[in-house]
Amino acid sequence: MRIGIVAPSTPILPDDAEAVRALASLGYPDVELVFDPQCFATHGHFAGEDGHRFAALVEMANRPDIDAVWFARGGYGACRIAEDAIAAMTDAARHKAFLGYSDQGNLLGALYREGFDHVAHGPMVADIRREEGDAAVLRALDWLVARDPGACEPGLQHGARHAAFNLMTLSMLLGTPLEPDLSGHVLLVEEVSEYLYAFDRAFFHVATYLGPRGLAGLRLGRVSDIRENDRPFGMEAEEIAQGWCVRTGIPWLGRADIGHDAANKVVPFGLHRAG
Repeated sequence: MRIGIVAPSTPILPDDAEAVRALASLGYPDVELVFDPQCFATHGHFAGEDGHRFAALVEMANRPDIDAVWFARGGYGACRIAEDAIAAMTDAARHKAFLGYSDQGNLLGALYREGFDHVAHGPMVADIRREEGDAAVLRALDWLVARDPGACEPGLQHGARHAAFNLMTLSMLLGTPLEPDLSGHVLLVEEVSEYLYAFDRAFFHVATYLGPRGLAGLRLGRVSDIRENDRPFGMEAEEIAQGWCVRTGIPWLGRADIGHDAANKVVPFGLHRAG
């Protein structure tokens, strides 16, 4: 098996790639990781200019010798290329798995919208930097290589449809050409490095937009590294989420084991079949 790695948003370092290669060689010696050189490019904030990132993503997705596409890192930038990149993908891309989270939710959502069947929210290459990052990387490989159910978020319901996003990323893509149809889905969301007032504002948009569109339920992942405002917001993250669910008629289904951390579990988009 060959897994292609690209960076549609921000770059990683060669040391990240070498650490992940070394780890993969122990757990999956027959798997080859193919890092596009674009992963290490820099152009201001981004891993190369828009055209560079677009070309690397499309080429990797369309290569017949690549079995899966693993996103290197989040940050910001995927929305700038997602629509055009997916339009340029061939049938060869449709058979591949795509794995990432954070800013790569722009691509996950758009791929799912266009009928790609193997799209999942889960750990990326850059997670190797985290404390216990080895576990996150191995979890990603467990899903990419073997579709190991043990890598998946444990609360996924058999027979239910699921999708997972960073809350802010989802809020920004709703109402755009990247928006997938989430009617009938259980939505899992997580957040990092935001003020609680910004979290509340994003929840207002997501809940009031998706509530009338038949969302089957919502589960809240970890909300971490909350920024300190000049005054207390007065509600915690779970209270905010529950409140917007009540106001918009979305069933509140509790917490989820996803987040911007090494414990982040895999959430395949679409219908879940246990076992």
